[in-house]
Amino acid sequence: MTGKDEYYNKAKQEGYRARSAYKLAQLDETANLMHEGDTVVDLGAAPGGWLQVASERVGESGTVVGVDRQRIDPIEGVETIRGDMTEADTKDRLREAVGAADLVVSDMAPNVSGQYELDHARSVHLARQALGVALDVLAPGGDFAAKVFDGQDLADLRADVESEFEYAREVRPDASRDESSELYLVGKGLITAPVEAGDVVEVEITDTGHEGDGIAKVDGYTVFVSGASEGETLPVHIDEVKPNYAFAQPAE
Repeated sequence: MTGKDEYYNKAKQEGYRARSAYKLAQLDETANLMHEGDTVVDLGAAPGGWLQVASERVGESGTVVGVDRQRIDPIEGVETIRGDMTEADTKDRLREAVGAADLVVSDMAPNVSGQYELDHARSVHLARQALGVALDVLAPGGDFAAKVFDGQDLADLRADVESEFEYAREVRPDASRDESSELYLVGKGLITAPVEAGDVVEVEITDTGHEGDGIAKVDGYTVFVSGASEGETLPVHIDEVKPNYAFAQPAE
């Protein structure tokens, strides 16, 4: 039995709308994307297989919203928005529906032309659109996953994801067809900090951490400064940035 037949038949038997449902399930198992009570946004959600999996994973206390230009048949407990994510009206409707999301996923793919370099470039373009939406609606620390075809532009796309998240990784679910070049680029832990690694900023040390580091605040964001003492005001070099705090040292 081919991989295609296996997951196609399994989807029919288990009530999923598409074999791709197992890709999201395997992504979740590999990258730990969904949790009880999470808010999940699925871009390019038709026919709804990913919405079904997301709804199961986040439970009744969670929120799942699917966006697609095509109509999506109703799924209990899931909200759908019919529209184009490149249009401001659709983005406004999504923000109104979710507020801040914990996870944005995209299984969008271009219509395959048979010209690999063109198809790859189009897939990267769609993934960048999904990333733009994710940066717009994700809560601090939120996660992102989007399909892309492997190719020469993948490294630049991954670098852009890495610049916005704690880390990025590539995942190839078993449910993807053997002959497919598709993979999923995952960003974990959206960073929404007023500073970036490499910045030099002047701070006031207002407290001391459990390990003896000085603690400063930059627009309400916590910066741990090694070797600094409470009461000091000094320039510091930002070494590492996390979603909720950064590490720094006194600037030379």
